[in-house]
Amino acid sequence: MSTENNIDQLFDNSLKILSKLIAFRTISGEDNNSLINYCDEILKNLGATSFKTFDSEKKRVNLFATLKAKQKNGKKPIILSGHTDVVPVSKSWSTDPFKATIKGDKLYGRGACDMKGFIACTLAYAPIYSKANLDRDIHFSFTFDEETACQGAPLLIKELKKRGINNGICIVGEPTNMKIIDGHKGCYEYTTYFEGLAGHGSAPEKGVNAVEYATKYINKLLELREVLKNKTPKDSIFSPPYTTLQIGGISGGIARNVIADKCKVDWELRPVVKEDGVFVNSEMDKFVKEKLLPEMIKVYPKSKIEKEIIGEIIGFDREKKSDACELVSSLTGDNSREVVSFGTEAGLFQEIGISTVVCGPGSIEQAHKVDEYIVLDEIKKCLHLLDGIKKNSIIN
Repeated sequence: MSTENNIDQLFDNSLKILSKLIAFRTISGEDNNSLINYCDEILKNLGATSFKTFDSEKKRVNLFATLKAKQKNGKKPIILSGHTDVVPVSKSWSTDPFKATIKGDKLYGRGACDMKGFIACTLAYAPIYSKANLDRDIHFSFTFDEETACQGAPLLIKELKKRGINNGICIVGEPTNMKIIDGHKGCYEYTTYFEGLAGHGSAPEKGVNAVEYATKYINKLLELREVLKNKTPKDSIFSPPYTTLQIGGISGGIARNVIADKCKVDWELRPVVKEDGVFVNSEMDKFVKEKLLPEMIKVYPKSKIEKEIIGEIIGFDREKKSDACELVSSLTGDNSREVVSFGTEAGLFQEIGISTVVCGPGSIEQAHKVDEYIVLDEIKKCLHLLDGIKKNSIIN
């Protein structure tokens, strides 16, 4: 059978699997066990071994499955990595977001490009890997809640370290139009809670206004945002080249004439270097301890300011020599390297010594949007990459 005929069959199977994956409503924070069990069953039926890691409620789960080499010869194992969660949907969709719909050269559905399309391709190609005389292990890594500050992947990474799986090549299949991505900033997400003392609006001095102190907190963050611009590394490869800081939301209070006793601020930091994250958090902790909290406690001793870390996604650093980039380049013929503004799980794999690249089907421009879609030709491009991996991973 010719390669093209084989790819056409794999393409059809990819679409069938993608349709099933889209039907699983794996919105971040919700149960993804059914989808993971579906993937696990496919891989186990092909002879794969696997293990799972769970959140504290066993409601959300990561899967790591392995098709073992027939005969190892020193080649690094390959990890095909994707997240199973998707962002919520609105009522504005023109089709059912959880039913794959093909129109022309596009397949619509939540997660079609971000990033169930990649997972579908890997599962469609898995039978080929299982029958091949592999000379290296092929791993499948499927995680939960990447969209909410990569909450699932750290649990998996911890288990990989425990099992000594800290060497290899990882392809994170986020939507890049199959372009090679070798760097992105970190993404730190926080919510800071303020608790003061309620009272009548006519006597503000008798209460502790949580909204007002939250405002002072925000103003300090905005001051630091300007400082960060002056800390831009000379060799920064990003745009903008400096660490960015953004206020995502503030909520508190119940009425105009009531002193607000509670308030929260959602904010994020996208550091170019880890030191910027340390700097901002240190300055804000100092500001709270030495300025804001003493003022609040003076009026109401039970006043509180507490910062919750939603997630701290480490950056993905460009390396002068990358086995992962070199492999993908050799298979695609693309020698270019790009960086992106969005965060991924790539830095987590890189941190434990696994050479990592971000490369997958679909466009990030379609991610998280109403009527999300993937161009069908992107699926074929991804399958060609997986086919190249097979040819690069068989016993001569």
